[in-house]
Amino acid sequence: MNSPVTLTIPAEYGYCVLVAVGSAFVLVWKGMKVGQARKKFDVPYPNMYSPTNTHFNCIQRAHQNTLENYPQFLMLLLLGGLEWPVVSAVGGTVWLLGRIAYAKGYYTGDPKKRMQGAFGYLGLFAMLAATTKLGLRLIGVL
Repeated sequence: MNSPVTLTIPAEYGYCVLVAVGSAFVLVWKGMKVGQARKKFDVPYPNMYSPTNTHFNCIQRAHQNTLENYPQFLMLLLLGGLEWPVVSAVGGTVWLLGRIAYAKGYYTGDPKKRMQGAFGYLGLFAMLAATTKLGLRLIGVL
């Protein structure tokens, strides 16, 4: 029988919570940009994408791609932060800044410019490492 594992949430975990709150503002900002683009490019609801306007599609895709990656981001931020709160919060902040740069590049209408946000993966890898270490410690490997 395995013995129970006790987790103590460090005070610094508050940084992770604040990064999660900040991420909600990033999502709202991106959603507003899509709404503005719908009006500007005359793309009515419920159409997700325009069959003729690539610029609108770039703006929509920037938002959609972030939503596709958001569950993994939150999971890594909040679980990794249980043991490595500062590393996870900094990683989460880098990821968010990368998503903003990604969107701003995509908003130009040139999909190649979205790569300006590729540095956000550094933050994702930091959170992945923190979460992996937590998992390994919980099962007794570390």
